[in-house]
Amino acid sequence: MTAPPAHSDTTALLATLLLHHEVNQLNAAYAAALDDKRFDDWPLFFLENTNYKIQARENFDRNLPLALMALISQGMMKDRVYGITQTIYHGPYYMRHIVGPARITSFDADIIRAEANYVVVRTKPGGVGGGTSDVYNVGRYIDELVRADGVLVFKSRLAVYDSEMVLNSLIYPI
Repeated sequence: MTAPPAHSDTTALLATLLLHHEVNQLNAAYAAALDDKRFDDWPLFFLENTNYKIQARENFDRNLPLALMALISQGMMKDRVYGITQTIYHGPYYMRHIVGPARITSFDADIIRAEANYVVVRTKPGGVGGGTSDVYNVGRYIDELVRADGVLVFKSRLAVYDSEMVLNSLIYPI
């Protein structure tokens, strides 16, 4: 039997567990906003000057810049939301994000780096060919997070997808 951890070890462990919990709660709230189609909330998960990118694993692994979506500010995200909600026409579908537990890769006083696997399932409602669910996108989030007014937000979010084909087109954020 081993001795219980020293007080400082316990304090550090609790701080690490709390940080994991905060990151996982942020990921859960992010997924819920997208799944509930609360797209106006989506930019609020990010800093004003942010990076949001959806990129194929092949390009990421080769350090190639091409991405399906690359936004560098909340303003660009809000413009995307306007496009989604006001101008783009497509057959309706629901999304469900399943996000695995975050793995904190590094943290200091200023920035937290974390990764989490994700799966996005798409379901088309009723009718011909409807009611079935398809795996829409699979990959991992590579995040940089910071505290803004005491709350964790994304400084950057990179969704590196493993799927070689994106069904139809990418309309909603991942």
